[in-house]
Parts: sequence; C-alpha cells; structure tokens
Amino acid sequence: MLETFFFIIGGIQPRVRVLDERPARCPACGLHQARTQRIDHYLSLFFIPLIRVRTGEPFLMCDRCRQTGPGSGSEAQAAAQRPSSRCRQCSRDLPADYLFCPHCGRRL
Repeated sequence: MLETFFFIIGGIQPRVRVLDERPARCPACGLHQARTQRIDHYLSLFFIPLIRVRTGEPFLMCDRCRQTGPGSGSEAQAAAQRPSSRCRQCSRDLPADYLFCPHCGRRL
C-alpha cells in the first residue's frame, strides 16, 4: 500500500516597501534621513509572497534615529504646521519638537 503525505507551508507575512527614495526631514531629530514607507501584508506559500492581502498606511521612518512619524495626508500637514522655536547656537528657526538643530547639529 502506497501512502502519500504532503506538507504545505503558508501564511501571511509583512513586507516593508519604501515609497519615496528621496529623504525628508525627520520630525524627531530634524535630519534629512526620513523616508516614506508602507507595510503591506502578503499571502505566502513556501515563504514566497504571492498575493497582497492588505495595504498599510504610509509613514515616515528615520534611518538614523529609527523614529516614525506621519507619512502623508492631514497628519503630515498638521506636523508641518506645529509651532517653531529658535536654535540657541545658530539662531535659526526650527519646529518646536526637534531634538537637534539640522543646521549646526547641536542638541536643543
């Protein structure tokens, strides 16, 4: 008697997609090293992604400080309109939530 036995390995796995290669200003550290990304979920079979089952929301992820921020839409516009302050070292205008000055590099 011949018996047959099959293994099927499948599931849902996340995949990070970079939407814009041009870096933007990070809302946390103030450096131009944040990129717009999105996490999509794929149905995979034997660890090969086949079908996208869910598309994530875009967000900013800084390559340096690894902080995330809003990626697009009304959240990004609200972040851009936050109150500003001045750097004590170089006296340039900056958003109030920056930790470092992007011009002189000093901690605020």
